Amino acid sequence: MGVRQPTSASSPCDCLRRSRARDSVPRYGSNMDATSFVLDLDSFRAERMGPIVGAGQLSLSQPELGETRAMLLIALANEISVSELAAAWVPTTREIDVKIAFARQAGDEANHFQLVSDRLTALHIDTSSFRAPVNSPLFEYLKGLRETVERVAAGLFALESIAYAVNETFMAFSAACGDDETVRIYRECIQPDEHAHHQLGKRLLERHATTQELQRASRETVGRVLEIATSSRAQAAARIGSACIPGC
Repeated sequence: MGVRQPTSASSPCDCLRRSRARDSVPRYGSNMDATSFVLDLDSFRAERMGPIVGAGQLSLSQPELGETRAMLLIALANEISVSELAAAWVPTTREIDVKIAFARQAGDEANHFQLVSDRLTALHIDTSSFRAPVNSPLFEYLKGLRETVERVAAGLFALESIAYAVNETFMAFSAACGDDETVRIYRECIQPDEHAHHQLGKRLLERHATTQELQRASRETVGRVLEIATSSRAQAAARIGSACIPGC
C-alpha cells in the first residue's frame, strides 16, 4: 500500500485543474427542462465560438486577402466530408426523426458540394479529379460518436452553427476580392441550409435530450467539437495565411 504524501499548499497547476474542472460541470440542474437546456447550450456554443469568429474578422483586416479559389477548394472538401458523415449516421440511428434529419443534411451538403464545384469550374479550376480528403481530427472524432444526442449536438447543432458563422466571414472575404457570384451562391443557397440545419438540431435536442445524463453528454460533445474546430482552423489559417476559411 502506497504512502500518502503530506498535504501542501495548492500549486498554480492545482488551481488551474480545479478551474477547468469547474468549467466542465454543466450549468444546469437535474430539473432543467429540455427547452431551457437548449437555450443554455446555445449560449455556451456562442461563447466558445468567439475565437473562431474573431480570427476570421481579424483576417479580413489584413491588406493581402488572397483569392477565393483556394478557399473554395477547402469548402469543397468540407462539404463532401459532412455529407458522407451524415449519410454514415443514417443507418445506425434508431430514432426515425433524427434518421430523416441526417438524410436531409447529407443531401443538402451534397448539393452544396455541387454548387461549389460548379463555381470552381466557372473560375477555371478542374474538379473532375477531386478526391475526398483523409479524415481530419474533427471528423475522426465525429465518426466515433455513437449516441443519438451526441450526433445531433455535434453534426447539426454545433458543426452547422460554426459553418454559418465562418461562411459569413468568407462571404465578406469574397466580396472584398470582387467575387460577387460566390457571395450570391452562399447567401441564397448555402447559408439558408446551414441555418435550417442548426435550428433543426435545436429542435431535436429539445425532443431527445430530456435527462440530465443526455444533456451532459450533449454539452460535452458541443464543447469538444468547438475545441477541436478552433485548433484545426487555427492550424489551417497558419498554413494558408488567412482565417477566412469557409465551413460546410
